[in-house]
Formats: sequence, C-alpha cells, structure tokens
Amino acid sequence: MKKTPYILLAFLVLTASVATAQKAERSDVRKGNRQYEKKKFTEAEIQYRKALEINPKSKEGAYNLGNALYRQNKPKEALEQYQNALNLQNDTKKKSQIFHNAGNVFMANKEYDKAVDAYKNSLIINPGDNETRYNLALAQALLKKQQQQQKQNKDQNKDQKDQQKDQQQQQQKEDEQQKKQNKKQDQQQQQQEQVSKEKARQLLDALSQDEKDTQEKVKKLQMQQSKSSKTDKDW
Repeated sequence: MKKTPYILLAFLVLTASVATAQKAERSDVRKGNRQYEKKKFTEAEIQYRKALEINPKSKEGAYNLGNALYRQNKPKEALEQYQNALNLQNDTKKKSQIFHNAGNVFMANKEYDKAVDAYKNSLIINPGDNETRYNLALAQALLKKQQQQQKQNKDQNKDQKDQQKDQQQQQQKEDEQQKKQNKKQDQQQQQQEQVSKEKARQLLDALSQDEKDTQEKVKKLQMQQSKSSKTDKDW
C-alpha cells in the first residue's frame, strides 16, 4: 500500500512529460506553418523537422515537411515524407490529399505515369475532388504525348542506325572495290615493269650482238688488209 503514491507520482510525471512533448511538437508545427505561409520554406522545414525530432510519428509534421520540401524543389525528399505521412495517417480524406500532392511532385518531375497512379489513388478515396480529377486528365494527356514522343525518338534512332548501317555497308563495298582496283593497278604496273625489263634486256642483247658483229667485221677487215699487204710487190 505504501508503494501506491510513488506509482501514481511516476504516472503523473510521465503524463506531464508526454503533455509537454506534445505541446512542444504542436508549437514547432505551428511555427513551421507560419513560416510556410510567408513562403519561407527553408525555415518552415527546420520547424517541421524539430517537431519530428520530438515525435517521429507526427502526422502533421511529416505531411507539412513534405510540402515544404516540394516547394524547395526537393522531389525525392518530399516523396519520402509523403510516404511517411501515408503510413502514419488514418484519416482517409487526408490520405487523399497526400496522394494528390505526391501526384503534383511526379508531375513536376515529368514522371507522368506515376502521377496518373497517384491521382487515381486519391480519387479512389475521394471521388468528388474535381481538382484531382482535372490533374489526372492533364497527367494522362501528358503521358500519352510523352509516350508518342518516346516512340518517335525510338523510330528516329532506329532509322539513324539503319542509315548508318547502310552507309557502313556501302563504304565497305567501296573499300573492297578500291582494294581490287589498287590490286589490279599493282598487277598492271608489275607487268609493265616486267615488259620494260624484257625490252631493256632485248635491247642490251641487240647492242651486244651489234658489237660482236662489228668486232667480227673489223677483224675480217684487218685480216683482209693483212693479206693484201703480204701479196703486194715492191716496185
């Protein structure tokens, strides 16, 4: 029986501590909201992060932090906080708003397929949201245009590759023809060189023969002169 007051006191201290933490959390969230309204998104982020440090399961802190990050062009971090908020949130209407904002992030990132899915999830929860319905129609139109552009780019790339392939094949044919022509010219040149060498040899042989003939004639003439000088008589 004597321990009862101590247990009660500990419970009261714990309750007071939780209440103080909740109060500090709400205070940081409100401060962040005021900074957000002034478009001071970096300052708002700081306050929301303080709230989440106090209570990592702060639904409002996670959701508002995602919005502040989105406004600072930090889509990846914003989506992480939206996912965190979805995991914490039980209110269907607020879940619908989280999906809507996630769709906006995907739209800004030109990830239209993911934006379509996010807006559809939002409308499943809240079918009467006309703004989400309009965003869904816009995302679907942009997705169709994006897919058409991707297909066109793919076809153009294929045409370019086919053209490059044709050019390469044509170049190979021209190179082969040039090689054949060069080989033919080399053969003709070799034949001409052989003919030239043969003519030169024949000319040398002819000259050599003429020289022999001349020498023979000279010898014969010398012999005739020698005989003539022997048979002549003195007067």
